Amino acid sequence: GQVKVFRALFTFDPRTVRSDTNWWKGTCRGRTGLIPSNYVAEQAESIDNPMHEAAKRGNLSWLRECVENKVGINGLDKAGNTALYWGCHGGHKDVVELLLSQPNVELNQQNKLGDTPLHAAAWKGYSDIVEMLLNKNARTDIRNNENKLALEMATNAQCASLLKRKQGSNFTRTHSNAEEYLDDEDSD
Repeated sequence: GQVKVFRALFTFDPRTVRSDTNWWKGTCRGRTGLIPSNYVAEQAESIDNPMHEAAKRGNLSWLRECVENKVGINGLDKAGNTALYWGCHGGHKDVVELLLSQPNVELNQQNKLGDTPLHAAAWKGYSDIVEMLLNKNARTDIRNNENKLALEMATNAQCASLLKRKQGSNFTRTHSNAEEYLDDEDSD
């Protein structure tokens, strides 16, 4: 849940050179290579939950770097939020797309307030993100600690419509299965 970030003191393009203690492996603007150790600040900055920070800020390149370096996709911050929650809360569509493309991303993780990423997107009015979550089968039946569904937290008509449609299709499917069951019984 924590990484150390060292800041470059000078502009330097990473390049491949013979490795020894005077060179550090570094990544800059998507390129990885070795840089002289005297080009790096001695003090490291510790960052808790780097994936969360990248998602909060909508920093797609940093988020990609976290994913590439196998930072835990479903890690929780102190409030119980995932990086996906923060991407949804901030309306960062590209961040949410990247996170949803990860194989083990947890869509329905509730934070300490009981909110899921779907609650956050609905409350903030990000209908495009609500739709993305629903397309990945995010649950619409989860209630938060205030006993509210994402639908009840929706702040615009488009989010509410998407959530109603999804809940309606779930109800219709369940209802039609019940009718089929009853029809089978009546045919005896």
